Amino acid sequence: MNEDIRPHAKIISFNTGGDLKVLYEPVSRICIIQNCDYYGWIKSIALAVVSDFFEEYNSENRRYSLHASAVDFGGHALGIIGPPGTGKTTLTYGLLTDNRFNYISDDWFFTRLFDNDMVIYSSEKNSYIRDDIIGVWPEFSNNLNKVKLDNRQRGLADVKNLFQGRVRESSTLHSLVLLQRDFSETPFKRLSIPEALNYMENNDFCNPHQLIRNRRKYNLRMDFLKSVFSKVDVYMLNTIETPLKSLNRIIGLLTDY
Repeated sequence: MNEDIRPHAKIISFNTGGDLKVLYEPVSRICIIQNCDYYGWIKSIALAVVSDFFEEYNSENRRYSLHASAVDFGGHALGIIGPPGTGKTTLTYGLLTDNRFNYISDDWFFTRLFDNDMVIYSSEKNSYIRDDIIGVWPEFSNNLNKVKLDNRQRGLADVKNLFQGRVRESSTLHSLVLLQRDFSETPFKRLSIPEALNYMENNDFCNPHQLIRNRRKYNLRMDFLKSVFSKVDVYMLNTIETPLKSLNRIIGLLTDY
């Protein structure tokens, strides 16, 4: 980086052979990561620092970030939000088996709020994947087999190689699908704004990488989500069925436009 450019935040990562530790100083926005063995996780912490910055300066930029995946269909974007283990990555890759869909992000994206719309932006050029995605969607086996995996079967893939000609840097968000796994609930339903806000609150905003948790930050995040949910259609997908059945329940949300 040019020395004349003043960064908004700094990430320092190093290995001492000990336990994993993350230290964050919020005034200077310096984050120190010790003994992390996975670059994808460091990436998430870096995006969490960016999220902290956006939350403090939203009145000027009106930009935020969401710990979610997103795909594009003809200029209309669908976002998927869910706690770990509910199938966010699986569904995202499932949508991308259809050549009509374009990749934006499989983990985190930025947003910009306008009075009558919301534009989203990809956060990076890589995808952080596990080898078990091939077992669900074998269509990706040729490309994913070329990805170098670590000792926990996690890999870093260039999305331009995975989705040639189908990578988008931005789109307009039209729908959000929230994920849960509860056998006592219906498979699919539309949510009101209060229902969607209650879900995010009960699931810790579906974001394990919040560097600061206090009442002021809580209010900022809830205000942002209220704005988001007022601009898009929000649905709840209960991933208790097979991945293919779950996929078929949401694929029409974009193809209907």
